[in-house]
Amino acid sequence: MAAPNQAQQGMEALTTAMKANIVPDQEYLLQGSVLDTHLEVLNHRLKGLCDNVDVGHHTFHEKEMVFSIRGNSTMPLALRVRHSLDASINVPWQLRYVGQPETGNRPTVVRSCFDIACSSNIVEFLTELGCRLEFEQVCKGFIYRKGRIKVTVTKIFKQGTGDTLDPITNSHLVEMSVLATSGSDKVAEDMKVFADQLQPLVNLDKYDMRRS
Repeated sequence: MAAPNQAQQGMEALTTAMKANIVPDQEYLLQGSVLDTHLEVLNHRLKGLCDNVDVGHHTFHEKEMVFSIRGNSTMPLALRVRHSLDASINVPWQLRYVGQPETGNRPTVVRSCFDIACSSNIVEFLTELGCRLEFEQVCKGFIYRKGRIKVTVTKIFKQGTGDTLDPITNSHLVEMSVLATSGSDKVAEDMKVFADQLQPLVNLDKYDMRRS
């Protein structure tokens, strides 16, 4: 009978930590894109600006599935499941929730974000909850870090016939993000300064839902 009590205590501790701004539950985000023909130049620029110049970037090769479920709100809840397709990397599957962007005059998008490590049966679990698979895609790319700022350069594919992958566009998605506690607006200013150093190769900016 100890397990339910421990789970309840864990949830209470997590809730208290979030209210005290201990848990980094806010994502600060800038997005842009770079043409495939300019990818190598951007990689050289990032290697020079980011940490661990001798190590360079980390690569990833993942499959992402996006699920949705309708609750009491008018907007469906979206959940993203990712897992590595690289057999040499032993990492748990990841469940991610991101909220709607907050309104305000900040230089970056700010939204709630939770990343949770989970087991490989998460898809079956979400299906049993009533979640619907909206789409799936394969992501390949690079990860760079500058302090607590993370920069990902991602090529997105859709699954073709057999094992073939078909690129969705002729460009790479570039995202700059930081996970921080609520009210860390200085982070947004630091990100904007760093993003300006990548121009004119890539213009990282707030993604305005009203223009979509």
